[in-house]
Amino acid sequence: MMVTKNIKMKICHFADAADIHTQLWVTYFANKKHEMHLISFRPLSQNLKNVHSHLLKKFDTRINFLNYLINSFLILRQVKRLLKEIKPNIIHGHSIIGHTIIAALTGFHPFVVSTWGSDVLIYPKESIMMRHAVPFVLKKADLIISDGENTKKAMIQMGAKREKIKILTYGRDTKKFNPSCRDNKLREELEIFNSPAVISTRRLGHLHNVETLVKAIPPILKEIPDTKFIIIGKGEQKEYLMDLAKHLNVFEVIRFLGEVPNDEMPSYLASSDVYVSTSLSDSGLAGSTAEAMACGLAVVITDSGDNKKWVKDGEGGFIVPVKNHEMLAEKIIFLLKNKDMRLKFGKINRKIIEEKYDYYKQMAKMENIYKELTEHKYKYDR
Repeated sequence: MMVTKNIKMKICHFADAADIHTQLWVTYFANKKHEMHLISFRPLSQNLKNVHSHLLKKFDTRINFLNYLINSFLILRQVKRLLKEIKPNIIHGHSIIGHTIIAALTGFHPFVVSTWGSDVLIYPKESIMMRHAVPFVLKKADLIISDGENTKKAMIQMGAKREKIKILTYGRDTKKFNPSCRDNKLREELEIFNSPAVISTRRLGHLHNVETLVKAIPPILKEIPDTKFIIIGKGEQKEYLMDLAKHLNVFEVIRFLGEVPNDEMPSYLASSDVYVSTSLSDSGLAGSTAEAMACGLAVVITDSGDNKKWVKDGEGGFIVPVKNHEMLAEKIIFLLKNKDMRLKFGKINRKIIEEKYDYYKQMAKMENIYKELTEHKYKYDR
């Protein structure tokens, strides 16, 4: 359903300004000429046209419970002062962490919350504070946006009302991410021009488990010795993964590229042959996986989140158990040896993302949701 009235709104997002997901959201609404405000603990990593960025000040970084309470009080006072100046029509918190908890404490309505997966699926299991904070925020929200049925189920178990939750994928720009971005010059620079290339773009942390991909490399090389591996991302496990690669004698075939700007990501993906995600947990379909599918890649991804709903095993790629490097290697080998099948899978994936994960279509739905909220068409008991 499209927006039927040309209503311009003041929208205030609470989110990490340095995160690409945040930047994609706020850019869309700013480009639609809504007055877009962003409240964050970190500054924008790039200038975004027509986005009003408000950087929150942290007062005392010493970690103890008293300082935490004092910090929270002073930050909340900052935010309330900002909201009084901005006078937004709606506020929207992304990921149930510091930003969104503060937004919930303001008591402002209408209040929208977007869950990002780990905030609901992982953090409440690991932190007593988050075990209480997440249900509190969910109760305060007028509407909850989730990109995965698994996350929706977890929130309902924590007390969220089913009718408050809407499933909406965050979307990727299928004009930007497409197969035509394949770049032979880049392949030459990466020394993969005459080699099959496997790519991973997940964060190098425990949750995304890139270790399993590194462990799968030796058996892949036994079958296809000239295979190269592109590992993009930053994280606390980078040094560990590099040491593991050296221990397995596969370091020379891996390109550890660190963080790559999102604008350059389409070329790296389209210039590869197979995409891999070894994540232990996802909400819905990971944005990085959607980007690879949009670029026409066959994928090998773990059985987490809603991956099975997006990629049917043996059609757009393969679903493998988490931490199973033997099966991961087997499926990658199959795709590298069967080019026609690989290309067929890539076309299937591209079509799925165009139809169901397109950034502009998803954000248009969100714009309509905002309009309905500001017109009080959504009324939920909190």
